[in-house]
Amino acid sequence: MTLIRQIWLLLIGSLLLAVVGSVSVVIGSARDTLQTQLRIKNNDNAASLALALSQQGGEPRLMELLMAAQFDTGFYRAIRFTGNDGQGAFVREAEPQPSQAPGWFVALLPIESAPGVAQVSDGWRALGSVQVVSHTAFAHDDLWHGGLRSALALALVATAAALLARVVVGRIRRPLDQAVRQAQSLVDGEFVTVPEPAVPELQRLTRAMNTMVARLKLILDAQAAQVESLRRDAHADPVTGLSNRKHFMGQLAASLQGEDGPAEGGLVLLRMLDLAGMNRSLGRVSTDRMIVAVAQALQAYTQRVPGCLVGRLNGSDFALCLPRGSVALETAQAVAQALAAVLPSFGPGAVAAGAVELRHGMPMGQVMSAADAALARAESRGAFSVELAAPEGAGARDPVMLGEDAWRQHIGDALANGRVRLVGFPLIDAQRQLIHLECPLRMQLEPQGGFESAARWLPLALRGRLTAAIDQRAVELALDEIGRDGRPRCVNLSNASLADSAFVSRLRALLLDAPQPARGLWLDVHETAAVEQFATLQELARQLRPTGARVGLEHAGERLSRIERLFEAGLDYAKLDAATVQGVAGDVGRASYLKSVVAMLHGLSLTVYAEGVVDPSDARALWDIGVDGLTGPWASALRGDLVG
Repeated sequence: MTLIRQIWLLLIGSLLLAVVGSVSVVIGSARDTLQTQLRIKNNDNAASLALALSQQGGEPRLMELLMAAQFDTGFYRAIRFTGNDGQGAFVREAEPQPSQAPGWFVALLPIESAPGVAQVSDGWRALGSVQVVSHTAFAHDDLWHGGLRSALALALVATAAALLARVVVGRIRRPLDQAVRQAQSLVDGEFVTVPEPAVPELQRLTRAMNTMVARLKLILDAQAAQVESLRRDAHADPVTGLSNRKHFMGQLAASLQGEDGPAEGGLVLLRMLDLAGMNRSLGRVSTDRMIVAVAQALQAYTQRVPGCLVGRLNGSDFALCLPRGSVALETAQAVAQALAAVLPSFGPGAVAAGAVELRHGMPMGQVMSAADAALARAESRGAFSVELAAPEGAGARDPVMLGEDAWRQHIGDALANGRVRLVGFPLIDAQRQLIHLECPLRMQLEPQGGFESAARWLPLALRGRLTAAIDQRAVELALDEIGRDGRPRCVNLSNASLADSAFVSRLRALLLDAPQPARGLWLDVHETAAVEQFATLQELARQLRPTGARVGLEHAGERLSRIERLFEAGLDYAKLDAATVQGVAGDVGRASYLKSVVAMLHGLSLTVYAEGVVDPSDARALWDIGVDGLTGPWASALRGDLVG
């Protein structure tokens, strides 16, 4: 039983006791008063009747007529005249009169009518005594009505007291509810502070809770700073701060092979010519400044164009991955021209660049081989030269010349006609049991065509503002399939969908209409949403928590330490990006970084999963680090029965 309910029961019990006790005292006092009044009345009536009888000269007939007339007034239950010889000369008795009071009330509170007795005489001669007993029905009627009036008055007072108590209990309850919500938030991994109430006892409790939350925030901030430091050590080049070779290659592979990677893109390899000679002639400090200048020129693209990747592959080589097609050569030429204007101020420095156009799904070996060949040709041509390579098998470009309206029509038709479906890839735990199925959406853009991955149509959907409708359809399909086979499923929500003010409301209504399947639904949101749309993400988690659906981050790792209030987001899990976890088995620095990330996320009550695991040795290392589940080609090969 809750504390508030106990307080209410105590208040109600106290009020009931007060009302019942007060009514009982009032009725008891009134009963005693009525009995006293009846006794006095009987004595007065007996004295009056005895006086009247004494004036009859001892004539029996006249005395009998007088007593009969008195009895017939109806106020007396009995009149008796007893002579000097002890014999009853006159006796009149009546049945008790009916009372307006209920029978149980009369039986519970009997009123005694004490007989009034007086002596009758004729001068100095004693004739006998007369006894008078009045009816009690009138007294019971007065007692009943008086009790009702008292009970009603006390009930009104009790009602007013209850209303006042409600206000007081409400003032007590609000800070208690805040304390309970704060404690529950801690259980859920959310660290929130609440205003201190005016009640001194609750004020001390709330202050203690807020102090604990503040200390936890300090601990988590320190842990996040440590994680960021380890991330830089594991992923970043110490001179430029760009991604090192291993991390950049992992990011590039994830972009080429990932479900939500761009359909087209470009890669620019940039080489500083004769770096060793510059180091000898200029010295290490000046050479490092030149290297930083090259890095800054490349990093400017990541700030202007979302989705750009930049890294330093070795001492002299840099790479820039572009999320758009047909701009690789133009970008390489722009970088070369900018560096041609900047580098001479540092000394005799020069660069050469090779560019290659990318298509989603191209093998990494083919991409790097073509880019290396283009870079070699540019290097042979001299300083600030640029070459473009077209890898074999690149094929023709997509017919985007259809225009935005045509693509909107294609995607809208696919949604309207049900030409969409989910595919499933397992996410498994350490016992190789299914946690849920990763379910990216496939869309058949042409009635007789194949089902295309998101890399093919997502950029067009973003441009046409169709992501909210697509994500809603994906959730509907997932709920249907969960209801059919009971397997939990996970779908992705686009950041653009979260920006739609009505999307979260529609999603909540959809889940509330399917309460059982909703408990098996997992919703992935990109890590960037926690950085750029934190309030929206927090509201999404808050709105969907009552439905039983889980909300978490995907592709996490690169920006985790930049999410200042991750502990308040209300998320359930985080999935570490494939570029972050690949190669962890052979990289001590990366393993240390991931171990700190997992410890930090577990400290926030988040479960942690790893994406894109390919190598069994990486899987073993990740289990040792403490991740809760893995997905990717390795998991799909292990549980091929779940792929579909």
